[in-house]
Amino acid sequence: MPRRRFLAGAAGLALCAAAGRPVSAQDLKFFRIATGTTGGTYFPIGGLIANAISNPPGSRPCEKGGSCGVPGLIAVAQATIGSVENIDLLRVNGADAALAQADVAYWAYTGTGTYAGKPAFEALRSIGTLYTEAVHIVVRADSDIHAIPDLKGKIVSVGEEGSGTLVDVRVILAAYGLKESDLQPRYLKPGTGADRLMRGEVDAFCIVGGHPVAAVSDVAGKVPIRLLPIEGPPADALRKAERFFIDTTIPADAYPWVPPTRVLSVGAEFLIRADRDDDLVHAITRALWNDTTRRLLADGHPRGRALDPAKAVASISVPLHPGAERYYREAGLIGNAANEAGAGTPASPEPERKDPERKEPERK
Repeated sequence: MPRRRFLAGAAGLALCAAAGRPVSAQDLKFFRIATGTTGGTYFPIGGLIANAISNPPGSRPCEKGGSCGVPGLIAVAQATIGSVENIDLLRVNGADAALAQADVAYWAYTGTGTYAGKPAFEALRSIGTLYTEAVHIVVRADSDIHAIPDLKGKIVSVGEEGSGTLVDVRVILAAYGLKESDLQPRYLKPGTGADRLMRGEVDAFCIVGGHPVAAVSDVAGKVPIRLLPIEGPPADALRKAERFFIDTTIPADAYPWVPPTRVLSVGAEFLIRADRDDDLVHAITRALWNDTTRRLLADGHPRGRALDPAKAVASISVPLHPGAERYYREAGLIGNAANEAGAGTPASPEPERKDPERKEPERK
């Protein structure tokens, strides 16, 4: 198990806030959120969420410009490999909550897909969908790789074992008639993959993340890059077979000098165990969608502007936690067709799903 890294901001706030009075162990509830690599989107977004839902003893009230989080809660963002490891941590109580891709969460909950042959994680629950994250396959601008079939025989960073990136790359390669063994795969962290692409040591690197992804932005600032499109009949067939894949366009302003690129994306969900206290999860959900929290997220990361409570339950992959469901009902956000049909089961066949944020490129 890799060494953990924590975002200590909330814990530091607790020490500062408590300076004026003694704090008992009963006053504090520590809450670990499994996120992702520091070069992706989960870690910074998870850190913002951790700070937003925290409310250390002694903090100023929300209405007076203080914390709008859960009283006594100290949340920390835990850096991990990604979605697969995060769900495994939740399963063994190694984390209190996690960010994960919707497809990976569904497969874990049902014991299918990448979890085929493993016990279904029936205690997995959702707090809601946060945003969509795109599949990035990055090459240098001067590369002779222009489409996914061109990856055959190339050195490709496909993501670490335990990452959602690796899971989705395998699925996408299969859709285009390729096997992992058709490549020269390297199982690298996003930042390492980006560095090696810049140095010419790999031909491509892959990451699933909400744009702009830090690792992609970093390499784009040093060498010209392109993104490979994920489109055409293989992508269409994959969307029909796996309902969590969404047709998305990464816009031109996401990375320097990279044109709009049509790819696939999946939802990023905030997950928790079914046995967590209903009142605690209700309070966390309410703090997550507080107006102050939404401003913090929007100011703290470009992808934070995509978070919208009105979209949080429309395409969840596993059942809502009862505490979260209570919040959405109180807020009048429950009642769409997908939720009424039951989480994890499509309300009706969905031959084509498009990212609501996608903007079609101008045709000239």
